[in-house]
Amino acid sequence: MNEKGKYNPLTLIINDAVRIFTELGFEVATGPEMESEWYNFDALNFPPDHPAREMQDTFFIKDRPGHVLRTHTSNVQVRYMEALVKAGKNPPFAIIVPGKVFRNEATDATHEMQFHQIEGLMIGENITLAHMKGVLLEFFKQFLGPDAEIRLRPSFFPFVEPGVEVDVKVGEKWIEVLGAGMVHPNVLKNCGIDPEKYQGFAFGMGADRFLFMKYGLHDVRLTYQGDLRFNQF
Repeated sequence: MNEKGKYNPLTLIINDAVRIFTELGFEVATGPEMESEWYNFDALNFPPDHPAREMQDTFFIKDRPGHVLRTHTSNVQVRYMEALVKAGKNPPFAIIVPGKVFRNEATDATHEMQFHQIEGLMIGENITLAHMKGVLLEFFKQFLGPDAEIRLRPSFFPFVEPGVEVDVKVGEKWIEVLGAGMVHPNVLKNCGIDPEKYQGFAFGMGADRFLFMKYGLHDVRLTYQGDLRFNQF
């Protein structure tokens, strides 16, 4: 008897997250994994001397000067907004961007050189952090259960202002799960959108991290080793 194949648990995490966000009105968007420095850094308000550009954090492409393996899915933010403007359209819009990203770091039980992010972006008139908190709280209530709680803490990211870290309460512990904030005016300007009229929020969460929270995974490296026993959820 032939057995049916099963999804990798990481795929289940991503599919579930995408389902929730699309039900909340977000559109799925995608973009290239090899990216120019403009879309990966410059357009997102990263200064030329930002440490993320250095070799220990970013994989630069030897035969393609000025190109990298994307370090986040935020490149799709820029490409989406740029395409919107070129098509003569204006906000409002909301997108969710699942995809693989790459960073040059040592691997261990909680880190890999490749992992998956789920990026969110909502732009319109009079969008605030309160809208973002409402969206994320609803997401986690559906994703983790109706008792889920979140909190926002001040933080810094070049592409948002103000920026926040978002924690989720799991049992009696608060766990940091994503970075977020209001899209920096420079990012909107770089995409051809008027920041005096439109504003919005962005967030980026690591899908791999949710394997620990939802399925009790203890070593993220198992996700990418091709062992079929890992898929038996």
